[in-house]
Amino acid sequence: MSFLAAESESPLLPPVGEIIIGLIAFTIVLLVFFKFVAPRFEQVFRARREAIEGGIERAEAMQAEAKAALEQYRAQLAEARTEAAQIRDQARAEGQQILEELRTQAQEESARIVARGEEQLAASRQQVLNELRTHIGTIAVDLAGRVVGESLSDDARRRGTVDRFLDQLEGMAGNADGRVGATVPEGNR
Repeated sequence: MSFLAAESESPLLPPVGEIIIGLIAFTIVLLVFFKFVAPRFEQVFRARREAIEGGIERAEAMQAEAKAALEQYRAQLAEARTEAAQIRDQARAEGQQILEELRTQAQEESARIVARGEEQLAASRQQVLNELRTHIGTIAVDLAGRVVGESLSDDARRRGTVDRFLDQLEGMAGNADGRVGATVPEGNR
């Protein structure tokens, strides 16, 4: 017992009974820790790890969705730009077509107005020529009657004389327009 006595008297070593009770208490605390506390810690850590991993997975999924949405947006933007360019080109083509139609209509209207003006001018010219023939004919018959000394009251003779005179006038006017010198009518040679 001297060993026990020596031990109990050492101030650094606790008594053996306390060591045994301490070991039993430590073992019980250790068993309770591993039975209840450690699984709870592990469960909390697992939940946190899953939450973090789930968050990372969700973030990656959201990033993939955002990337897909961005690609879709870019594709839609490119499609919209292409469609806008097509609409712009179509509008230009329609505008050119409308301008061509308006130009054609304007040319047709101009040609119609010119043709109507020419018809009116020709009718007016013919009317003036008829009136001129009548007046010149009357004057020419009177003058010819005075020169010849006979009455030219016969309608057939008068008309023939007037027509011949007017033809000679038109011939002189045509020669004067086309040539430098004018020709003398046959009756005056």
